[in-house]
This record gives sequence, structure tokens and C-alpha cells, in this order.
Amino acid sequence: MSIFTGAGCAIVTPFAADGSVDYPALERLLDFQIDNGTDAIIICGTTGESSTLTEEEHSQVIAHTIQYVNHRVPVIAGTGSNDTATAVMLSKQAEEDGADAVLLVTPYYNKATQNGLKMHFKTIADAIKIPVILYNVPSRTGCNIQPETAVWLARNVENIVAIKEASSNISQIGHLFAIANGDIDVYSGNDDQIVPLLSLGGKGVISVFSNALPGTMHQLADAMLKGDLETARKLNSQYLDLMDGFFMDVNPIPIKEALYQMGLIQSNFCRMPLTTMTDEGKAKLTALLQKHSLV
Repeated sequence: MSIFTGAGCAIVTPFAADGSVDYPALERLLDFQIDNGTDAIIICGTTGESSTLTEEEHSQVIAHTIQYVNHRVPVIAGTGSNDTATAVMLSKQAEEDGADAVLLVTPYYNKATQNGLKMHFKTIADAIKIPVILYNVPSRTGCNIQPETAVWLARNVENIVAIKEASSNISQIGHLFAIANGDIDVYSGNDDQIVPLLSLGGKGVISVFSNALPGTMHQLADAMLKGDLETARKLNSQYLDLMDGFFMDVNPIPIKEALYQMGLIQSNFCRMPLTTMTDEGKAKLTALLQKHSLV
């Protein structure tokens, strides 16, 4: 059984103006997501700026989210690291705190081989019992999970059950579906590729766009899962400019600015080395938000 189907939100970690985690704002965002039909919460991933959270903050944010969501939707904890031991520690803590699954990004900077990836992910998964979603985002990490590696992991490690595919390589993703024979669930890690990836058999999307429009992304994913291509195509075309707009700068800079302009968070603060958008970028984003009646 899939961890979730449909649209899961790769939720931001809101910070106060002083850079501390804004837990009341996080709670408001979680309620906004759940009230508007999101199918899962993915906490402390790329969009959640996990790389600039301390290990203590990382675990605290995950634990707080699990407690606050209180089983209303699945909570998937981003616990990956480029250090296998750290990823084991974060994953075990997330399991203890009640996470429904973990999301494990490929180990960035180290340039692991495919065999190294197998051993890295197997070591982490063997340390816990909850399901594991692999996260392939080579543009961020400089490391690509080959389809054969993902399939080997799914067939040889019981709790590795899914992969978030953000390689943007539809040919590679198509090859993954062809050789996996249903042995691993695939989620789109790119909002603008949900239609082609779900047409190949994907289970849903782990979405940045959902931060601002959870109901719309849920509707789009649901339409694809039901085979309603007309509705899915219409929604995809209607909102493609906004999906692209949320990536006009490095994620999560634009989506945080959007949430700030929409009044959903009180600060657009990103931890360095990320910074807020330029005035020119903010103006372009504002125009898109106005076009879609979000501000």
C-alpha cells in the first residue's frame, strides 16, 4: 500500500525575522494545508531548508509537526544527510516521534557511486522499520540514482518502497517504470511534470506549489489518478506559469515570498546562504500572484 496518493506538500519551515523557527506560523500552515485537501505533509525537505537547521532543530521541527498534525494526514520526515550516520540518527528519532515515513535525499557533495548509494540507503533503512522514500534530485546533490539502483533497493530492502523523482529526466523516469514492474512507487518531485509522470503510473507529487494552492494541486493529482486527462491538462495549463514562477529563484526563496505576500507567514526570511528575492523578482512574482487572485 502506498504511503499516500495524490499531492503531498513539501512544506516550508517558517522563520521569524530573527531567524528562529516560527512554530505558530508552522501550525497555521499545517492547518491551511489540511483544511484545503493536501494528502500528506513532507517536513524538513529541500523546501523546508533542512540543510541550515541544526540537528536539534531538525528533530524538533519534525516532532512538533507530527504532534500537531495528529494523524490527520501522513507526515513524512526529511531525514537525509550526506553523512550516513547522521541520517541514521535523524531517521531513528523521526520514527520514535511517530513519523509515517522518511524521505532520504541522495548524499550531496560526497559523489557516492551507485554501490555507495545502495549501501547508504540500505544502512539507514535497516536501522528503522517505517517506510522509506528515496529522493533523487541530482541538480541539487550532484548525485543521480540510476533506475537499476532504485529497483535493486526496492527489491532488496523491505521498507524502501518509493522514490521522489526530481531528476527532470523523463526518459530516465520512463526507464524506471519499465524495469520496476510496480515494485517501487514513484512520486513526481517537479510540479511541472506531474502530468507526464502520473501518466506513466506515478502515485502523486511531492509539491512546492502546494504550499500556496494545496486544493488545486490535490485536484490536479486526483484528476490524473482517476484518468480525467481533460481536467488535469486544463489545470496544468492554467497554473503552469505560477509553477514556473515559484522557481524563478532558488527554491524555497520564491515560495516563501509568495506565502508572505499572501499573508500566510509573517516573514519571508531564508537562512543564509539563501537570501530574499530582489525587488525586481518580487515585482514579477507579485504580478503572477495577482493574475491568479492570490493577493
